[in-house]
Amino acid sequence: MCGITGIFDLDGRRNIDRPLLEAMNRSQAHRGPDGEGYHLEPGVGLGHRRLSIIDIEGGHQPLFNEDGSVAVTYNGEIYNFGELRDELVAKGHVFKTRCDTEVIVHGWEEWGEACVERFNGMFAFGIWDRNRDCVFLARDRIGIKPIYYAVTKDNYLLFATELKALMLHPGLDRSLMPEAIEDYFAFGYVPDPKTIFKDARKLAPGHTLLVRRDNRPLTPRQYWDIEFTSGRNTDPAKLDEELIERLSASINRRLIAEVPLGAFLSGGVDSSAIVALMSKLNDDPVNTCSISFGDPAYNESRYASQVAERYHTNHRTRQVEPSDYSLIDKLPGLYDEPFADSSAIPTYRVCELARESVTVALSGDGGDENFLGYRRYRWHAYEERIRRLLPQSIRGPLFGVAGSVYPKMDWAPR
Repeated sequence: MCGITGIFDLDGRRNIDRPLLEAMNRSQAHRGPDGEGYHLEPGVGLGHRRLSIIDIEGGHQPLFNEDGSVAVTYNGEIYNFGELRDELVAKGHVFKTRCDTEVIVHGWEEWGEACVERFNGMFAFGIWDRNRDCVFLARDRIGIKPIYYAVTKDNYLLFATELKALMLHPGLDRSLMPEAIEDYFAFGYVPDPKTIFKDARKLAPGHTLLVRRDNRPLTPRQYWDIEFTSGRNTDPAKLDEELIERLSASINRRLIAEVPLGAFLSGGVDSSAIVALMSKLNDDPVNTCSISFGDPAYNESRYASQVAERYHTNHRTRQVEPSDYSLIDKLPGLYDEPFADSSAIPTYRVCELARESVTVALSGDGGDENFLGYRRYRWHAYEERIRRLLPQSIRGPLFGVAGSVYPKMDWAPR
C-alpha cells in the first residue's frame, strides 16, 4: 500500500503551504516506508508515500506525462497495465518507466474520466491536469483502496488516503456528524460516503470526482456497480469450472511483483482457496501465516495447518491471547474513526507477522458468505429455500403480521 495527499485551491492559485502538505503526507508514513515525493505549483500540491512493488527504481511519485502538464499520486495496483501500456504506446504515448502508475497518467490523457473503466485493479488516485485546470479523484470498483476528501472553511480541497492527514489542516471543521454516530451504533462502522466528521467524506467504491474551481457543490459520479443476475448458466459442472478459471486468473494477476509475496491463511473457504491456487501457479512454496488463539473455542489454526501441510507452504503461526490489550491505544490512531470489528486485533497481528517475511500478502473476503463457510450462512440458505415455497404475496403479510404480533418468536427464521 501507499499513501496519497493533495491540496487544491478552489478560489484561485494561492501558494500551497509546503510544510503543511509534508506534515499531512508524513502522517501516513507507515503506508509508504520506501520514500516520499512532492509536487507544488500555484494552487495545487501533491504528496506521496511509497511502498515499492513494481519498478522499484523508476516508479517514484508524483509521476508526470511527457510534458509535465499531468501529474498523479496513486495508491494501488493496475493488474492489466501491460495490455494498457501496449495499447497506449500504439496510440503514440511515450512511457519512461515500467510501473503501472504511468498507465494512469496516459490513460487519463487518452480516455479522460472513462479511464477508470479500463483499469482492472485496486486503486485510489488523484490527478492534477494543468491544461484542463482540474483535479480528478477515483476509487476502485469494490473500494479496496480508501480515499477521503473535504473542503475547508477557506476553500481548499483536501484529499488523502487516511482521515488523519486531513485532520492536520487547520481549516478543516472537526464537528462530528450525528448521523454518522447513529450509523456506527447500528453497523459497527461509519459507512461511505460519510465519515465521523461533518465536513469530510469518503469517496464511495466505484466512484470518481472531477473538481474544477467553479463546480461546487462537489458531486461524485458512479462509474460501476455490481449486477446481480441469475439463470445465465445453471449447469453446476460448468459453474464449478468457470469459478476455478476466474479465480485462478484473478490470483495470477496479483502475483506480479518485484518483492516477496505471501498469503494470509485462516483455514476458511476464501484463504484456503487462494493458497491452493497460489501453490499451483507458483514453483516455490507459498509463504503463509495465520493467527491462533489461546481460547480453544475460537482457535481454528488447526484448519490452517491442514491446508499448509497439504500444499507444502512455508507456514508460520502466532498466538493472540484474549487478555492482549496492548493494541487498544494504537488501533484508534490507525482507523481514525470509530470501528467496531472483533477481528481488528488479530488482523493487525497477522499483518505484523506477514510483514516480517513478505511485502505483499494476498487475502480473501466474502468466501464464507458466498459459499456457506459458516453455519449461520448454511442455515440462511436452508431458510431461503423454505421461503421460496410461498409467493411473496402470501409470505409478506403472513410473516409480517406474525413478527409484529409475537416478536419474541426469535427461534423462527426471520
